[in-house]
Amino acid sequence: MIDIQTVVMAQEYIKAHHNDNEFCLEMVCNAIGYSRRQLDRLFQKHMKTTLCEYINAVVLSESAEKLLNADNSVIDVAFDSHYQSHEGYTRAFVKRFSVTPKEYRKSQIAIPIFTQHPANHYHILKEGQTMDTTTICTVTPVNRPKRKLIYLTSKSATDYLSYCEEVGCDWEGLLNSIHEKFDTAALIDLPDSLQEKGISKIAAGVEVPIDYEKNLPEGYRMAELPECVMLYFHSEPYDNPDDFGKYIGQVFKAIENYDLERYGYKYATSIAPTLNLGAEPEIGARIAIPVECIK
Repeated sequence: MIDIQTVVMAQEYIKAHHNDNEFCLEMVCNAIGYSRRQLDRLFQKHMKTTLCEYINAVVLSESAEKLLNADNSVIDVAFDSHYQSHEGYTRAFVKRFSVTPKEYRKSQIAIPIFTQHPANHYHILKEGQTMDTTTICTVTPVNRPKRKLIYLTSKSATDYLSYCEEVGCDWEGLLNSIHEKFDTAALIDLPDSLQEKGISKIAAGVEVPIDYEKNLPEGYRMAELPECVMLYFHSEPYDNPDDFGKYIGQVFKAIENYDLERYGYKYATSIAPTLNLGAEPEIGARIAIPVECIK
């Protein structure tokens, strides 16, 4: 666990300081007290990437957000991202996202924005978590109009961990880069209407307006969803980022104990997906399930 905690410390330092004017790879090594070779070995072991590649992913992903601000020129974004030239920044951007900064600013297509998950969260998911106390969970109905679902299927996944092991983790950042989305990227249970032979019920996706017509990334699908109500089950915020699994578990428990009929609803999982929106300390854990009003 010492190795993993070292990587987490480096990740936290990068997250906190990558916008500093003098930020560089050597600053990370000095702050953690490890050589670049040692950190490269640990990042390769636990993150499947080098320290330099990890930093580039963080910086370039943040720069993509800056490009959507019309007041920033591409060269200004390049300098803010610690690149010394327009050309060098463009090459790095194209290598990561397969589109130039200029083209991305114009089209705003979906790109695999890098999501900074702490290295130890994989092991937390694998080991599982239980909550010692009960947390408050609120329930909010949200009316959804006819809309589209952009989603990426899997063949045999049964949960978040097995899904990421099968298809990778780029889906989260890519789906979150779709600015028209109704909510953040989610692990979803596909509705019966989208079930096909040879694919798992587990997928990842976002809901977008019915008039969304942009080209989809390779492997992604799009389907229309009918009008329905989404019941959002929402835990309270929490302090320790490592407790995400506990709070997601509490939300699932709240769903199990919720009496739909008492409040005039019935499940509509045959026509729309259930959305596991994950958990963040400042927000809490969120899961949305499709329901219909009982007539």
